[in-house]
Formats: sequence, C-alpha cells, structure tokens
Amino acid sequence: MNDQLTEQVIGCAFRVHNTLGYGFLESVYEKSLSIELSKLGIRHQTQASIQVYYDSSNVGDFSCDILVEDRLIVELKSVSQIAVAHEVQLVNYLVATKIDLGLVINFGPDKVEVRRKYREYLKEN
Repeated sequence: MNDQLTEQVIGCAFRVHNTLGYGFLESVYEKSLSIELSKLGIRHQTQASIQVYYDSSNVGDFSCDILVEDRLIVELKSVSQIAVAHEVQLVNYLVATKIDLGLVINFGPDKVEVRRKYREYLKEN
C-alpha cells in the first residue's frame, strides 16, 4: 500500500536530509519536515497529543512526532539505524489510535531510512 501522501512525506524527508545532513536532534528534523510539508500544503500537526484507551478508560497520552492529514503517523529518529523497538513503538501507536498507516523516518549518517508500518498485517501480493 503506497499512496501519494506517504510518497510526498518521504520526498520531504529526503529534501530535509539533503539540506541538513546527519547529526541534529530529532526536533530539528521535525521542524524542518514541518516546513517542507507546509510548502506542499499538507495539513499536519507536530507533537500531536493522542489519548490511549484500555477497556474504555483513558490510561494515558502520548505525543507522536507528526500526525499528517489525520491518517498518517510519522515518527522521526536520528540514529545510526532504525531498531526493531522503533518499529514496534509505531505499530503500538497505530493500534492505539486506530490509524492504519505510519512511517518511521530515520535521518541516518548515510541516508534517509524509511519503514512503513501498518496497524493490521497486510500480505504482499
């Protein structure tokens, strides 16, 4: 499942990485990616607060790095490589919010690394 929105977000991430390179805090990449998304007119919210429910009770809140068009969660990293824990964290966010699609974007030392994650397992055709 590749859609135009995820491709636009990934393209913005590459523009940010080409300009800034590696080594900044995630917050710098977050603000820069927000600028790129705004240039394209893509509605988004940084540090979006999302409530987590368990058995109909609010058990806490978390902030995702960027919520795009209310249908895509973007988690940003600035590490040597994406770890399994980063991917699991995003899937948990997707399950908690019932949002179907998310991206982990890592502004790594050599390149931008992207992992698409889905709330429900999708079989490859």
